[in-house]
Formats: sequence, C-alpha cells, structure tokens
Amino acid sequence: MRPLELVIPLLLAIYLIVPTPRPLIIRMLPISALVLTLIHFFIEGYRWQMIPIYALALILTAITFFSLDVKPLASYLTLILLAISTALPILLPVPSIPIPSGPYQIGTRIYELTDSARKELYSGKDESRRFIIQIWYPSEISPSDKRASWMAKAKIFAPAIATQIGMPSFFLDHLALVKIPAYKESTVASSDQAYPVILFSHGWNGFNAQNTSQALELASHGYIVIGIQHTYGAVITVFNDGTVAKNNPSALPAGAPTEEYETAAHILSNQWASDMGFALDFIQSQNNDPSSPFHALVDFERVGVYGHSTGGGAAIEFCGTDARCKSLLGMDPFMRPVSYEVIDTGVPQPSFFMFSQSWIDDVESRNNELFHKFYPNVQQPSGVISIDGTSHYDFADLPLLSPLAPQLGLKGPIKGNRVTTIINDYLLSFFNMTLKGETTGLFEDQSEKYIEVKIIQ
Repeated sequence: MRPLELVIPLLLAIYLIVPTPRPLIIRMLPISALVLTLIHFFIEGYRWQMIPIYALALILTAITFFSLDVKPLASYLTLILLAISTALPILLPVPSIPIPSGPYQIGTRIYELTDSARKELYSGKDESRRFIIQIWYPSEISPSDKRASWMAKAKIFAPAIATQIGMPSFFLDHLALVKIPAYKESTVASSDQAYPVILFSHGWNGFNAQNTSQALELASHGYIVIGIQHTYGAVITVFNDGTVAKNNPSALPAGAPTEEYETAAHILSNQWASDMGFALDFIQSQNNDPSSPFHALVDFERVGVYGHSTGGGAAIEFCGTDARCKSLLGMDPFMRPVSYEVIDTGVPQPSFFMFSQSWIDDVESRNNELFHKFYPNVQQPSGVISIDGTSHYDFADLPLLSPLAPQLGLKGPIKGNRVTTIINDYLLSFFNMTLKGETTGLFEDQSEKYIEVKIIQ
C-alpha cells in the first residue's frame, strides 16, 4: 500500500480502538482521515480497492459531525470491517517496479513503426505491418522530466490483461497509477563509447512492457533496450491514431494438429523476427540522424537479443537468420515457432537459456523435444539452467500484481524478490560477458550463489 493508503485506515483504527467517551482529539481522527482521503485522490490517485475504506472514513466523519459516538460493540464490529477492507488494497497493491542497481538513470521513449515492405498477416486488411516499440536507455535527467508510467495507455491495457488472466475487466484498473524509475523522453546520456543495444521479444498474449524491471536493470548498466510490441500477437496494441489491435488467436491455432499448428507458428515467428530486424533498422537510422536523441550512441557491433516464451522462439529465429545478432538469451523459449531449418542448423552466437521448473519438468513436452534437438547445434553454448520453484510467468513482471500471484497462476512458490535477483543477475552477467567482455563465474559450474539454480546442460 502507498503511504496515505496506510495512514487513512490507521487513523480510523485508532478512533475505533479508543473506548467511549472519546476525547476530542480522538473524535477528530475520522475527519482527519477524510481530509487525507481527499489529498490521496490528488496525490496518489483513487483506486477501487480502497472504496470500502473511503466509505468508512465518510461514515465515521458523519457520526463525528453529528456529535454521535460509536458504542463499544459497534466499534469492534466496525474495526473488523476495517481490517477486512484494508486487506483488499494489500492483496491488490499498486505494483512497485524495483529500483535498478546500475549507475545510470534511465529514460524511455515510445515509437510507432510502419514497415511498408511487409504486409500485415493478421488484421484481415490490405495494409502494411506496423507495431510499437519502447526504448529504455541511459539518461541524463533534468528537473522538468516526468516519471514514466509502467505501461502506456494503461486504461486500455489493464482491462485486456485482467480478462486474459480470467479476472473482471476492472480488476487491474489501478495499473494506470504505476510509475517506474525512468523518465519520459529524457536526454540520452552522453558517452565516449556507443552503447550496446538489446532487443526484447515478449510472449504470446504478452506486451512489450511485461519485463520492464529487466529492461531498467540493463539500461541502468549502460544498455539501450528495445522492447517490441508484436501486433496481433500481443494481448492488445494501441496505435497513435487510436486504432486498437487485439490478439488474433488464429495466428497460433490452439488445438490444431501438430503440422498445421507448427506451420502457423513458423509464419508467426518469421513475422516477429522481421519486427526485430526492422526495429534494429530503425534504431540504426536514428543513430545516423544528427537530429535524433540516439545519434552516434548505438554500437551495432554489440547487439544482444532475448525473449520470453514465444518471444524466446522468435529471438532464436532472428539470431539464426540475422548476423547482426551477437548474443542470444532465451527465457522459457517456446520452440514450436522456430523454423525446422534453425533447429537443425542451430545458431552461431553465444547462447544461454533459462527455464522455469514447470517447463523443464514437463519432460515429454513437444517443446522439450524440439529444444533438445536444437541445443546440440548451438555453436557457442553458454549453458542451460532451470530455477527451482518457478513457473512460466516468473520471467516477467506479472508476479508483481499481487501477493496472491501464485494462487492466480502468475508465478511459482519461489519468493518474488528472490527470483528477480536470480534472473537479473544471469541476464546482466550474460550480456556483460558476451557484449562487454566482462568475466563472470555464473556460467562455469554449479553456482553456490543460488541453490535454486540447476545446470541442465
């Protein structure tokens, strides 16, 4: 809970605990709580999870105003009601994106790209492929810069995400209140050496900001990170002209026979890999443009790529077909979208893969079958690990939504801050090793640092 959200029920609780007759200073507490509620509306922002507490503050203020007093039994019953009401915003908090550990402050910019050389495959219209990217980068912050939101157009995104996880559409409306430790369109930090660039590809029904905490961690250590919103594969995409593109389930036809499904998945993967290539073309054009904030600050000899789930498969496909990729990392990579050619030939780049326990334990899955066929063909393998106690979504920010995330199917039983520490350490160490030449012991033997980590290959 945010500061005022804690203080308001605390004042009401003190009022209810003190027995009658209450002294004047105690009788004033509900009024103070109501005043703080109004301040909370303007500073922190209203959210539906706090409605019962708002109502109690108003009711107890009215009782005080009319010189009434709540009797002991009513006080105890109301205190129980207050405790239950306080549990709701605790269980559905406004998520807090962790502060990254690097020396740089962070800026972020969003661009809409149109690739006129490619047709959109999934809209049912004769139109060019267009998609959104978000860039996180080392920044020099000025006093006028404003904090960025976790997700742009959250009032549209939040209902779509809530529906996707099987909740009422209003369930995650408070995500519009989330700010991250990054600043909108702030100045790119000057540097004598250009920054390496890392592309990120989200999973099926995901979105480009789903791994923001990882992007911030990388950017704080001197990387330019580009998150790609794959239109019609993402949960929803909102363009600058107001057009809304929802996920098209026919792109990955669930329940289809293996050959039909994987044919469709290969088409999807090729589209997503092409999105990554076009995003790289775009940032290269920005690098060459003297008017761009990224002018002469991007190092295209140091390009890393990583992805989660379907995005992990697309990252493999991209690195297997585009020599600009210099380093590859997959998080629970979904292998069925990877073309049979790339599975058979492998990839030439240094490559590292992290799996959740839930995916690695499904030993008979088609995904594991394809991965075990692919990995021996990787020319510069850096290893394969699994993390005990994790499930598929532990690699994203979705576990931050609630302490009930394990019960909602959004994470495994491992503690959220622990898995974040492990994933960020391996992520940053791998790209530091392969793109910056820094040494690390994480990829040599079983790490004593993290007992949850198991070396698979």
